[in-house]
Amino acid sequence: MSQPRIPDYPIDAQFIERWSPRALANDPLDDETLLSFFEAARWSPSAYNIQPWRFAYSKHGSDSWEDYLEFLIEFNRSWAQHASALVVIISKTTSVNGEQEVGNPSHSFDTGAAWANLAQQAHLKGWLTHCMGGVHHDKIKAALKLPDNYVVHGMVAIGKPGDKSRLPDFLQDKEIPSGRLQLEKTVIEGLNFSL
Repeated sequence: MSQPRIPDYPIDAQFIERWSPRALANDPLDDETLLSFFEAARWSPSAYNIQPWRFAYSKHGSDSWEDYLEFLIEFNRSWAQHASALVVIISKTTSVNGEQEVGNPSHSFDTGAAWANLAQQAHLKGWLTHCMGGVHHDKIKAALKLPDNYVVHGMVAIGKPGDKSRLPDFLQDKEIPSGRLQLEKTVIEGLNFSL
């Protein structure tokens, strides 16, 4: 990495080494490797073990690849087209309680945990991931024929490190691991919460 990330407290290196570049190469991604990323997501914690996350994917060069590229806003499509795979992150917003379908207030929270596990597993296997919120939610819901109780959160581009010179100049300058807010900005003890 070009800029060191230094944690304030001791943590495993995997957490500071993983980052979200846009310069990706569409190296072949075999099914066993890709499915291992989803397997890591499968074991994520989830309220009542509901496991509301769902993933849909397309690999570069597949019949659905162009459709998946159309799910992205133009800015994201401009660089994500070079990825090896694109993954849609979805969650089911309801669960069954007894015989009644009820809202699941933790569907987004649990799905975020699953996405984080997917990203860490990919990183541990030498692959890069970049999650994108800039997607056409309605287009994805229609194309995947998602029922009303499913929501699209975003998409992930997966690939090997690519040539950053293929990116626009302003993105080349950003192609370094980013820092994070200090803990005192995001963590409080007791009731002294402030934004």
